[in-house]
Amino acid sequence: MILSINGKDHRVDDKSAGEPLLDVLRNHLQLTGTKYGCGEGQCGACTVLLDGTPVRSCITPASAAAQKKITTIEGLERNGQLHAVQAAFLKHDAMQCGYCTAGMIMSAVGLLRSDPNPTDAHIVRYMNGNICRCGTYPRIIAAIKDASATLRNSHETASVPGEPGGVRR
Repeated sequence: MILSINGKDHRVDDKSAGEPLLDVLRNHLQLTGTKYGCGEGQCGACTVLLDGTPVRSCITPASAAAQKKITTIEGLERNGQLHAVQAAFLKHDAMQCGYCTAGMIMSAVGLLRSDPNPTDAHIVRYMNGNICRCGTYPRIIAAIKDASATLRNSHETASVPGEPGGVRR
């Protein structure tokens, strides 16, 4: 089975087809930025993008991700430059323990792809499935709004490498 992850094809043993995508990413490909949280798709720590749409990798079989473009937190930066959402999370100190941060960022990228100028209410509604036990929600919302403005001002989309709708300049 071939998985296209962060713009590169990775051959994975067909025996892994039924494993959760999260296990394949972390245990077979050493892409450990994606975190195991609840294992039930309820907390969002394991969020990755499949063809630009956020999914919970702990409940997504690896076989469901074949033939799709998978983006993990490791795949957001370009040429050493953090994605606007990553930079905004740092700027607003939108993390405390950091365990949820990768999943929050991936969901935020998905949000900004679907709505480049979200309201506070839309941000809260969209991010509702991502849980931060440290309670940094106000800073997360500020970071997403900041990233939204940055992307609009730079005329970029919230796209990621290897996906349709890339950088518009």
